[in-house]
Amino acid sequence: MKILFISSELTPFAKSGGLGDAVSSLAAALSKLGHDVRVLLPRYYFISKNTLRRINGLLEIDSARERHRAFLYTANLPNSQAKVYLLECDSLYGRNGIYGYSSNQEFPDNPERFSVLSKAAFALCRNLGWIPDIMQAHDWPTAPVPVYLNTIEKNTEFSGTAGVLTIHNLGYQGIYSRDHFAELGLGWEYYYGAGFEYYGNINFLKAGIVSAECIATVSPTYAMEIQTPSGGFGLDGLLRQRSRDLVGILNGIDTEVWNPLTDPFLPAHYSAGDISGKAICKEALQKELGLPIDPQAPLIGMVTRLVEQKGISEVFGRTYGCMRKILETIHVQVAVLGSGDAWAEEAIMNFSAQYPQFKGVIGYNERLAHLIEAGSDFFLMPSRYEPCGLNQMYSLVYGTLPIVHRTGGLADTVVNYNQDLGDGTGFMFDDLTPQAVYDTVGWAMWAWYNRPEHIKTMRERAMKQDFSWNRSAEEYGRLYQHALALRKAK
Repeated sequence: MKILFISSELTPFAKSGGLGDAVSSLAAALSKLGHDVRVLLPRYYFISKNTLRRINGLLEIDSARERHRAFLYTANLPNSQAKVYLLECDSLYGRNGIYGYSSNQEFPDNPERFSVLSKAAFALCRNLGWIPDIMQAHDWPTAPVPVYLNTIEKNTEFSGTAGVLTIHNLGYQGIYSRDHFAELGLGWEYYYGAGFEYYGNINFLKAGIVSAECIATVSPTYAMEIQTPSGGFGLDGLLRQRSRDLVGILNGIDTEVWNPLTDPFLPAHYSAGDISGKAICKEALQKELGLPIDPQAPLIGMVTRLVEQKGISEVFGRTYGCMRKILETIHVQVAVLGSGDAWAEEAIMNFSAQYPQFKGVIGYNERLAHLIEAGSDFFLMPSRYEPCGLNQMYSLVYGTLPIVHRTGGLADTVVNYNQDLGDGTGFMFDDLTPQAVYDTVGWAMWAWYNRPEHIKTMRERAMKQDFSWNRSAEEYGRLYQHALALRKAK
């Protein structure tokens, strides 16, 4: 099958979060199954041309403002047969940011930037003489792709191409003033007809949901949650209408990068059959962060963005967060790596100064992230909502038992502890409140001190699970067949 991904991010070329990792890993996994997979993304200013190859020819793509002249570069996706195409148009993408000047200030011309990227997908295919069976958009920036398939490209050589939209995070929808609608290059009849209208504005993601043959999201539970008023971010009614063509496919993890038996960032390796190296990793983590060297003290790790989605107020909030109570009433150590909201960064630094059993590092460091996963005994992940989540899967394969809010992909990947039978792979709470987080941390520590044999068997069980992308790719293959059948029936 011929598959074209259109994405604003692709690891290792451009990444601001988990989207780039997911798109890259899925493309590689589908390629390994024998599919002809290609990916289009912008060549942002920070992507070096040194490893890219220029393709002859010029793409001309119209927007309401001007005709953009764009060039194409190509590269190989590392460790994969998938091909990568990068669209160079300096007036739109020749900047150091992907979405904005900072996380709080996006580029004002984003509607034009990403509608041009979506149109460029069709120009690329014509340039290559290669018409895909599937065009798959990822999140709001490329959600116009299935719209174009059903409007201006409906009766062209793309008439048999099915559109698939993957929603990685419904919280980001691409909502802009209707003044930007003209930049999409569609007649005003499509403002309502193609689903762009959203309370007097335009909504990129909504239009993609209306137009795509099939919609995927990144875990089964999240697929159900986004159809509810509490989880639908205003689109739950539309998603319920599309429920027959909506599926949740759990993301995988890169098991070549995240493998405690081969991880180059670790001072010792280990496996479910021989977990002795984990104690060496724990001691190394304690030494590096300046925590007391104590193999008996349970160590809780966190690697997180310090934003409200991740439940940070319930943990670190000055007035009612539970971390101070945890540190003052439970014999435990805590290691945190993250960055984000200024108040949360300040709180973590204050905890680090006040409590010798708490150490926080502001920023992101790949080596330290791996060491926290390996050296911790537990991993705290109290996300308010979590479409899929990766860190809980990293934790499981590293034998680090997750303590999580029962939501989204966390509910699909962690099995709650049964203290009578010793079953489970982690510890879960249903309500995101400081007391619930505190109680569940306390429950996990009770098991550590009173049921060490349960901790041992839970670790072994967790480490034997398969979170590879191969399973996800096979499910996408079945979804593509369904999408093609729907396209053919139109």
